Amino acid sequence: MSITSYRDRPIVDLQLAACTCSSQLLLSLFKVKGVVHWGIAGNANEDLQIGDVTIPQHWAHLSLWNWQRHGERAPARGRRRLHQARQHAFWVPVSKRYYDLAGKLEGLELPACLPRPPKVARVPRGCSANVYTDNASYRQFLRAHFRCTPVEMESAAVALVAHQLGVPFLTIRSLSDLAGGGSSLSNEAATFLAIAAQNAVDVMLKFVPLLAAAGENARLLPEDV
Repeated sequence: MSITSYRDRPIVDLQLAACTCSSQLLLSLFKVKGVVHWGIAGNANEDLQIGDVTIPQHWAHLSLWNWQRHGERAPARGRRRLHQARQHAFWVPVSKRYYDLAGKLEGLELPACLPRPPKVARVPRGCSANVYTDNASYRQFLRAHFRCTPVEMESAAVALVAHQLGVPFLTIRSLSDLAGGGSSLSNEAATFLAIAAQNAVDVMLKFVPLLAAAGENARLLPEDV
C-alpha cells in the first residue's frame, strides 16, 4: 500500500484493488482494443537474473488464501443466485496473438552493467498479491508449487479485468530483485530498480511496433496507473 495526496487530500493505493478499479474504468469508458501492461517485479526463477525482462503466458492472484488446520476440509460456502453466469479462473491466459508476437523479442539483449546482458524471456507463469515478497522461503514456495517467475502486486488485476471483458492483453515485467532470495542484508530493488524499469520500457517500445505491423491496436498501461 502506498499513500500520496491530491489537492491536499490523502490517496491510498491498495495495489490490486486500485489497479482493478483503474483497469475497469479504462476498459469500460474507452473503446480499448488491447492492453499492454508493463513494470518491474521480483524474480522467483533461478534460471533468470536481475535485469531480465519476462513476458508470462498466464497470471494468477495468489493472496486469497484459506489457511486450514492439517487434514481439515475447506468450509462450505453459501451459494447465491446470480443472474449472470459465473466463471472461475485461476490461471488467466494473456492474448495468444500478443504472446506469439512477443516471441519475436526473445533473444533481444538489453544494455546494462550486469554479469551478462539482460535478455527477454517468455515464461509460463507470473503471480500477483497484496504482499511485497521479500522472503526466501515464500519465494521458494511460489516457485515450487506454482512455477512463477515474476512476483509482483498488480498484473493479475489487469489480467482478470481484461479477461472478463474480452480485451486482449499482455504484461511485460522486468526483474528488479530476487524477492528475498538474495542477500539477507538488503533487497536488491534499491540498487537495480532504475535498470529494471528502463528495460521494461525498452521492451514495451519494441513490442508496440510489432502490434502496429500486425494491424493490432493496444492501450498502454504502466503499473502505476
